Parts: sequence; C-alpha cells; structure tokens
Amino acid sequence: MKYRELIEEYAAGPALVRAAVQGMTAAQLDAAPIPGKWTTRQVVCHLADFEPVYADRMKRVIAENEPTLFGGDPDVFSARLAYDLRDVEDELLLIESVRRHMAPILRSLDDEDFERRGLHSEAGPVTLAWLLEQITAHVPHHVRFIAAKREALAE
Repeated sequence: MKYRELIEEYAAGPALVRAAVQGMTAAQLDAAPIPGKWTTRQVVCHLADFEPVYADRMKRVIAENEPTLFGGDPDVFSARLAYDLRDVEDELLLIESVRRHMAPILRSLDDEDFERRGLHSEAGPVTLAWLLEQITAHVPHHVRFIAAKREALAE
C-alpha cells in the first residue's frame, strides 16, 4: 500500500507532541516568550481540538459519497474553548486516543480509497489522502513552534 508510511507517520505524531512538552512546568506551558504567539498550552489545546475534527472529516470521506466538510477557525476555537484552563495531559491523551482509533481504520483501506473526496467549505474538493497529509503534517508544524518557545525560555 502506498499510504502505509504516511499512516505510520500519522500514528507516531502524538509521541512527538508528548516529547516536545516533556518536563515543562505549568509556568513554562503558560509562558508567552514569543510576543503575539500562543503559549505551549494553547498550542497543545489547538492540536487536540483539531484531531477529532480531522478524524470526523476522514471518516465521513471514507463512509459517505462526497460529504460536505466544514472549516474551523483556530483563533475562534482558542478564544472560546478555555485553552488557558485545560490540562495538557488530558489534551495529549485525546490526541493519542484519536490517532490510535483512526490508524486501524486507515490501515484497512485500499489505495483507491485514499482518492475518495469530500467537499470542504473553504478548500473545495479534497481527497482522503490530502486530509491525512494535512493532519499528519499538523503535529510536526506545531512541534517546531513549541521548540522555539522552549529555546526562547532558556535564553
């Protein structure tokens, strides 16, 4: 299967987040060492919020014929979903659980299933492969921001 490596990268993503925040104190999680950027806690909450969103999108593309998929504004989520009050361990468990849930579903598919499409309200027609690529890249993208915050805190 040509998507096997991508699926395994997707499944390994939560360990990257967990490693990125390992050993951080509550004060470090809530520090904003880079002006205008989210705290590490907010980044982890953002990742956790979009895991079930992408899982839903992927499931619907797998199960339905060209379903409509809705966008979500990360800044609206951040402003309205109590990011500053949420427990990082709970957020990590959610990310891990969603990916542990989705990985066997993705592994069960044939290559042609990854060409199934949904109609995203902002991006237009998208394939399952595209959705999987987007959510797989989401974690490393944000782990780099966490690393930058840790580096700024150490200075």
